[in-house]
Amino acid sequence: MLHTVKKSETLTQISRDYRTPLQAIIQANPTINPNLIYPGQQIRIPGFPDPSEIPYKIDISLNQRKLRLYKNGALQKEYPIAVGKMLSGTPVGKYIIVNKAPNPGGPFGTMWMSLSKQHYGIHGTNNPSSIGKAVSKGCVRMYNRDVEELARTIPLGTPVSIHP
Repeated sequence: MLHTVKKSETLTQISRDYRTPLQAIIQANPTINPNLIYPGQQIRIPGFPDPSEIPYKIDISLNQRKLRLYKNGALQKEYPIAVGKMLSGTPVGKYIIVNKAPNPGGPFGTMWMSLSKQHYGIHGTNNPSSIGKAVSKGCVRMYNRDVEELARTIPLGTPVSIHP
């Protein structure tokens, strides 16, 4: 998959965001200077499929507090979510799902799916009354049954678009 470098990103941060070793990214991009990357530059991230080959897409509306799952452009399912509170908002942007971890424990409920932005993910909750509110530290919370269903449905590399 290709990542487009954003302003002030470093190759080290990109490797952390995708949970991919820095050396693997450097090897997958033999023509880049690892000490000099720039906004708009395309960097190949090894180990993930081309998002255009994945039939699923996730669209998250922060204002509506809804996660919508699309397959081949058609809406499949809509889920209620909780989002980040004012001081720790959910990051707006385009990401992919980089890993899945069942039973992460604590406040993350029964499933964790990491976004390609370090420290952020889509997860279950041990506080179902929080769904529909802006209460998280930036992650997207779902009912446990919903996040489990979503995790069973989508593959790694599924694109995620988060917007107001």
